[in-house]
Amino acid sequence: MKTGLDRDAILELARGMGKRAARQHKAPSRNAPLFDPSKADFATLDLFQDMEMQRAAAQMAGLENPYFHVHDGHLGPTTRVGGREYVSFAGYDYLGLNTHKKVAEAAKKAIDTYGMSASASRPTAGNRPVHEELERRLAELYGAEGALIFVSGHATNVSTIGLLAGPGDLVIHDRLSHNSIVTGAQLSGAVRMAFDHADLVHLEKLLATRRGRFNRVLIVVEGYYSMDGDVADLEHLVRIKEKYAAWLMVDEAHALGVLGNRGLGLFEHCGVDPARIDIWMGTLSKTLCGCGGYIAGSSVLIELLKYHAPGFMYSVGMPPAVAAASLQALDIMLKEPERVERLHENGQLFLRESRKAGLDTGLSEGYAIVPVIVGDSLRAVKLSNLLLEHGIFTIPVLSPAVPEKAARIRFFITSEHSRQQIKAAVEKTCQLLKQLERENFGLSRFASRRDEETG
Repeated sequence: MKTGLDRDAILELARGMGKRAARQHKAPSRNAPLFDPSKADFATLDLFQDMEMQRAAAQMAGLENPYFHVHDGHLGPTTRVGGREYVSFAGYDYLGLNTHKKVAEAAKKAIDTYGMSASASRPTAGNRPVHEELERRLAELYGAEGALIFVSGHATNVSTIGLLAGPGDLVIHDRLSHNSIVTGAQLSGAVRMAFDHADLVHLEKLLATRRGRFNRVLIVVEGYYSMDGDVADLEHLVRIKEKYAAWLMVDEAHALGVLGNRGLGLFEHCGVDPARIDIWMGTLSKTLCGCGGYIAGSSVLIELLKYHAPGFMYSVGMPPAVAAASLQALDIMLKEPERVERLHENGQLFLRESRKAGLDTGLSEGYAIVPVIVGDSLRAVKLSNLLLEHGIFTIPVLSPAVPEKAARIRFFITSEHSRQQIKAAVEKTCQLLKQLERENFGLSRFASRRDEETG
């Protein structure tokens, strides 16, 4: 296949999957025109050129794009793509509430009453009763004085961190934190530091030597890590934040509905009073099957966000139908803890069967997220392609989202998966991965080809 790239370039790309390699940026000569019209072309951007190289590498390896499939209906334990049914492990509908009849009815009733849109930002167009009720219930969940819902989960973290921290402050977060946390810290103007994943000894060492240099310190962690499926040690984090007079922010995006016997999240899982945490953040797009995010905390915090957080002040208010659907989903979660119990049973089954089969599941604790680490981006994409051919819908996670050696297929388990679906998926994953290993499919195959050709 003619790609316009030699194998060395493909190998270099595949090794880095996103590193800008082999392109030299020369300073313009003195005689060059002041403005180069060709630079106005988006295709000259390094990022776009990286994407083109990645596509060429995928074509050379015979890979299909594993992203942006078009689904014919809802995405649950099964889905339909192109008229074919698949068992799906690609969605966040942890408790199976996305198609619950009462959730749909609540959304439809809200549309009939309020219309589809809030029509403007809430400071401008005002609240709807369903906005205020959802915020009241979320605050109640965390034993907090108040809560505020945002139309975007990503903007919830960016706006909150960006508002609360600034020059002279420190934002310190887990090294595996979500992009929204990192972006918020970068935009805040505060000094940003990362501690080694889940290494609270490292966190405390950093604070012990650096805390005195800063006015305020914000520690940010995730309750349930979406890439690895492991859980934060909340009691230890609270002790650290109290010792060093810091704020503690916990991102519960994947923890609500998953951790704890009732799905209340990390504080229930760890047996910690939620009032000891300064900032609770979560999303409505996972267990609560809506869209957007929320912050719960003190009344002072909520007032600050209502009048100054850009992602709230300058964004349209949450559609009433979305707020109503999430509110109903929250009610069902609290009234039907058996859903959480089924989720835990299914997650543990997937983890147990995977380990028994010899799959590398990394740090996963088996509640709802189980990665299968294959250590090679090309191999991860190929494995995803093969699983799709065998009726199993999964998505690979590649560098730079994770280190190249930690490329993986990430399985999201729900309460609605059957034991048979879980066991069959693990068995087929193991079978296909062994096949790829026997064929030496991946970066090493490109390396051996290059070595043969350069001899």
